[in-house]
Amino acid sequence: MMAENDVSLTSLVVEKEADQKHVAKKPSAKKKSGQNRRKSRELVLKAVYRGMLNQSEVSAVYRDMADDPDYAKADEAYFKQLLEAVGEHAAELDEKMAAFIDRQVSELSPIEHAILQISGCELMFDMSIPYRVVINEGVELAKIYGGIDGHKYINGVLDKLAADVRASEVLNNKS
Repeated sequence: MMAENDVSLTSLVVEKEADQKHVAKKPSAKKKSGQNRRKSRELVLKAVYRGMLNQSEVSAVYRDMADDPDYAKADEAYFKQLLEAVGEHAAELDEKMAAFIDRQVSELSPIEHAILQISGCELMFDMSIPYRVVINEGVELAKIYGGIDGHKYINGVLDKLAADVRASEVLNNKS
């Protein structure tokens, strides 16, 4: 009879360890969500870049992005939301960032321009994302897709833009 109890206790221990392993995997699910947003930003960057080069409509660019292999890894709702917001506010974003850049907006490389529009859109219109996260994501995109020191330029422009459009948040974080 004791052997029966031992077996059931052993089974319970094994089941408990298996459950703990599943619990340990939950934080990675949260990380995956962040990665999904990063993939969404990358796809929006590709879409905005294509739109700039080809003078394409947002709907045509969206269809092209749906065929991208990374699309399945992205947060589709966030991708759509961000792409639409950048398209809708492009002129306003360019006007706002013009005060913080050292050249005409038209002289920016298309990649830098697209990154600044995407990050600027998040800074100006999505207060749910902390400004430091927005800047970091923009810098990471510039490191991957931009020129050699493009990330430094992006960092400087976004830092100035954040200080302007999210002054209280920036001041609270510097204190």
